[in-house]
Amino acid sequence: MRNSQGFALTLTLSLALLGASVLLSQSAQDDDLFGDYYTALIVLNAAGIAILTLLTFFQVRRLVSAFRARTLGSRLTLRFIGTFAILALVPLAMVYYFSVQFLSRSIDSWFDVRIEKALDDALLLGRSTLEATKLEVIRQARTAARRIEITTSSVQLYNLLDKLRASGAFDEMSLHSSTGQILASSSNLSISLVPDAPGEDVLGKVRRDGVYAEFEPTDDEGLRLRVAVPVSGLSVSSPSRVLQILYPLPLRYSRLGESVESASKEYDRLQYLRGPLTLSFVLSLTLISLMTLLMALWASIYLAQRMLAPLRDLAEGTRAVSRGDYDKILPVESGDELGVLVDSFNRMTREIGAAQQTALESQRWAESEHAYLDTVLTHLSAGVLSFDGTQQLRTYNAAAARILGTDLRECVGNPIENLAQALPGAAALIEAIGQGMKEQIPEWQKEVRISGGEGRHILICSGTRVDSDDKDTGHVVVFEDATELLNAQRDAAWGEVARRLAHEIKNPLTPIQLSAERIRNKYLSTLEPERRETLDRSTRTIVQQVDAMKTMVNAFSEYARPAPLQRASTDLNQLINDTVELFRSGQNPIKLQTEPDPSLGRIQIDPNSFSQVLNNLVINAQDALTGHEGMVVIRTEQDRRTGGVTITVQDNGPGFDPDNIDRIFEPYVSSKENGTGLGLAICRRIIEEHGGTIRASNPQQGGAAVIISLPLRRH
Repeated sequence: MRNSQGFALTLTLSLALLGASVLLSQSAQDDDLFGDYYTALIVLNAAGIAILTLLTFFQVRRLVSAFRARTLGSRLTLRFIGTFAILALVPLAMVYYFSVQFLSRSIDSWFDVRIEKALDDALLLGRSTLEATKLEVIRQARTAARRIEITTSSVQLYNLLDKLRASGAFDEMSLHSSTGQILASSSNLSISLVPDAPGEDVLGKVRRDGVYAEFEPTDDEGLRLRVAVPVSGLSVSSPSRVLQILYPLPLRYSRLGESVESASKEYDRLQYLRGPLTLSFVLSLTLISLMTLLMALWASIYLAQRMLAPLRDLAEGTRAVSRGDYDKILPVESGDELGVLVDSFNRMTREIGAAQQTALESQRWAESEHAYLDTVLTHLSAGVLSFDGTQQLRTYNAAAARILGTDLRECVGNPIENLAQALPGAAALIEAIGQGMKEQIPEWQKEVRISGGEGRHILICSGTRVDSDDKDTGHVVVFEDATELLNAQRDAAWGEVARRLAHEIKNPLTPIQLSAERIRNKYLSTLEPERRETLDRSTRTIVQQVDAMKTMVNAFSEYARPAPLQRASTDLNQLINDTVELFRSGQNPIKLQTEPDPSLGRIQIDPNSFSQVLNNLVINAQDALTGHEGMVVIRTEQDRRTGGVTITVQDNGPGFDPDNIDRIFEPYVSSKENGTGLGLAICRRIIEEHGGTIRASNPQQGGAAVIISLPLRRH
């Protein structure tokens, strides 16, 4: 509505200007009307053109503002307007040019004289311009002198000279003493390192007349104006100074002056009425041409906005679609090609909206499935690793990090060959995975052994190649820690063996012992001394060995059928001290030391079975320290991270056999000549019944250490 009102106003103004231009043309050709209405028509046309210019200016400014604000469609609108303006300007300029030429030649043919008056006026105008320029520079020089008079600081003086020179567009501005010495200067002449000092004639004229202002030629055949004025001091006693300004005049001034001077001498017979008449026709033509140009420009703005309105709507709709707004419907205002385009856009947005809704539902379903899969992987007890087609680690679950005993976040994105360096303890697993990938078989399964912070682990590892569209897109590896399962199976098997051994061995032991004792009692007193000693020694050996075998059978029975735990609130530190006191004696060369954690309170354990564990560990440590001045340290420490308690039994002996350290808690594995191999196995069973773990290690400082980790169950 607003654009329609503006178009109607501009159209009315244009028609009025067209009528006024016709009247102006008629008045220029009619002598009677020339003096009566010509000036009024000129003013009327000029005023109308000024109004039309303002209207066009406001329209153009609004478009430029929209362009700077990056409003949709503004760039294309300006391009259309520029094209229309060029299409209107070029023909109009050509018509205007040839019309002026035609008028000039027609008037020349009427009078056949030169325009002396016009050249005299041009000469006078040039001189007046030079004189006005001189007066203006003198005024600026005196104004600058007054400002310099009140300037006391040298820095301020130089800054003031730079500012005044830049504002006045001077080539050079310098301050001199009364004798011509340079005090300060500001120049934009790159070829002049030293300011142009005033001569004695300049200084003398300044002292006499108070000002020097003369034009002088330059090396490039141009003119410049030298102006010098006095500068008084702040006090009467202060020495006077001289401010000199060099103001450049454009090179064309001198050339135009020479041209006008030459033409003035040549065209001295010009007719008086020839100039005003020509001017009137040219002015009329100029006003009409300018009016036509402005009307064409305003019409191009209006038409461009009308034509590009659907495109702007499309651009706005496209931006709305890019923001995700698929509900925007554009108005269809016409049935032409643009209307069809807008209707197609509306149909497209509806289809995209429906497709996006379907995509969102699919995405939500995929996210739900992904969350479900993450939940399943998180709660799996088996470790899961996935590799992409380039054999780089992509994902893992918490069980994988727990089994491998390390944080796998830094390993994501690394190829399989680099994982062996990042996970040295799992080198066997990485080698098995790499071999499975290299063989390019759909499925594979292997049993590998890895070492971790709690000893060696046996892993059952299986891998599957993931194919998509007959392309290898990666591998999925699943591994499970079967150490406890295999240990449980082995313990069950050894328990059955121990039970059968205890049953088969224990039955004949008592008759053997009784028979040996009966033989000793019956025949010992009837034999001569030599044979009596032999019989006594033999029967005593039989009885001792039977007792030893009974002890071993009891150990078998205890391992095969463990007694249930009798948990009680126990001070672990005190229990350790009581156990250590049993081994402290004057004949024991081995030093026993305890390092209890004072923050550890009473916990729920079976004191009898746990005391048996401590006895076994201390005895083993003492046996390992035979022949050494050894020391056994029992240390307790509460683990703040896991919320449990750690008991460490450490000696300074030779340590465990590295080749046998992972099997010392298995039944019938012993490094002692007379050991049954059940002591540490029973210790492990008792600790596991308490819900803890036990492991052996060789510390870097030497010796051997057994570390027991128990969950903290307080009273």
